[in-house]
Amino acid sequence: MEDSDTARCHPPFSILHPRRIVVRGVNWLGDAVMTTPALQRLRKAFPDAYIALLTPEKLADLWLHHPAINEVIAFDAGQGLFSVSRRLHAGRFGLALVLPNSPRSALEAWLARIPQRVGYARPWRNFFLTQAVAPHAEAVKMRKRSADEIRRLIAGDLKFKIQNSRLAPRAHQIYEYLHLAAALGADSKPLAPRLFVTEQERASFCKCFLSRAGTTRDAAQPWCGLGPGAEYGPAKRWPVERFIATANEVSRRTGCHWLVFGGAGDASLAERVAACVPSATNLCGRTTLRELMAGLSLCRVLLTNDSGPMHVAAALGTPVVVPFGSTSPELTGPGLPGDSRHQLLKSDAPCAPCFRRVCPIDLRCMTGITVGRVVEAVLAVAKTIRP
Repeated sequence: MEDSDTARCHPPFSILHPRRIVVRGVNWLGDAVMTTPALQRLRKAFPDAYIALLTPEKLADLWLHHPAINEVIAFDAGQGLFSVSRRLHAGRFGLALVLPNSPRSALEAWLARIPQRVGYARPWRNFFLTQAVAPHAEAVKMRKRSADEIRRLIAGDLKFKIQNSRLAPRAHQIYEYLHLAAALGADSKPLAPRLFVTEQERASFCKCFLSRAGTTRDAAQPWCGLGPGAEYGPAKRWPVERFIATANEVSRRTGCHWLVFGGAGDASLAERVAACVPSATNLCGRTTLRELMAGLSLCRVLLTNDSGPMHVAAALGTPVVVPFGSTSPELTGPGLPGDSRHQLLKSDAPCAPCFRRVCPIDLRCMTGITVGRVVEAVLAVAKTIRP
C-alpha cells in the first residue's frame, strides 16, 4: 500500500472557511507541548472554526483552558481503530490535520470519511491523505548513532564529526508542526509553546500537597522543582547523585525548598533524592497531570532531565535548567528556540547527541556536566525571577 509518488505533495490547501476542524494530536507529553504553537497559529487563521483535538486519554487534561481548542476527544490505549474512526465520523468534521507520522493516524481520518485530510507524506499512509505535505526544507531526522559511529567520533574522526553536527536554524521540532499548519494557510512564524493553569488550581495544589508536607508558599523560601527521571531511558538522565549534590548546594545558598516531580516509573529515583535532600518534598507519581502543571507553575526554576515535564514547565512560564546528553536541545529543547530564560547545558562529548536510550560506552555526555556548572546555572536563572 506504500505510495512513494511525491506528486501527492500538493500546493498549500485552499479551503477558505472550514467550519469544523479536527486535529489528530501526538502521543507523548513533550511532543504534545511542542504542537501548541501550531495550534495557536491554526486558531488565528480560523478564528470562527470549531477546532477539536483527538488525543490519547493520558494527555487529555493537558488541554484544559487552552484557547486554541473547543473540544478534546480522548481515546484510551486499548481503543480500536474503527471505534476511534466512528467517533470522528460522528463529529462531521470537514478537515483533519494529522500531526503524527504514523499510518494509523492518517487511516483514522480516512475511515471517518473526513473530506480533507492533511498530514506529512510518509510511506504506507499517503493514500489516506488528500494532501500529503513534503517536509520543510530545514527538517532534521533524529537517527540513533550506531556503535561504529560513536567509536569514530570518540577516536577523533573530525571530518565525520563535522558532517554530523550541522543543524539548520529552523531544525527544531516546533517548526515541523508549524509547517503543517502553514499548509492550511496559517502563519508559520514561531511562537513560544503555551499551556494554562488557573489560580484555583494553584491554590488547590498548595492545599492538597504542600500543607500536608508542612511547607508553605513563602517568598523567603522559594520553591524550586527537581525532575531526576526521564522516560526515554538512562542515557537522558544526569546522574542522580549529582541532582542530590546540586539541590543541597542550592538550598544551602538560597534557602529554597525543592519539589520532586515525575511519573510512577521515576519513584525510586525520587525517593533517593528526597532521602538525601532535607529540603525536598517528594511528589513523584502522586499528582495528576493538572496537579503537576499547577506545581510546576509555582516553581522559581525546574532542574530536570530532558523530559515531558521540562516542556510543560517552560510552556507555563517556569524557567528550566537541563543537562542534555543523548538528545539535542537544538531539535527538542524546551520553549521557543533561543529563549535566554532557560539554561540548556551540554558537555563537549564528541558522540553527543546519539539519540540512544542506553549509552554503549561511559555516559561521558552527562558526566562531563559538572555539579558546579549546574549549581551556577540554577542560581543564575532563579535570581532573575520574582517569588
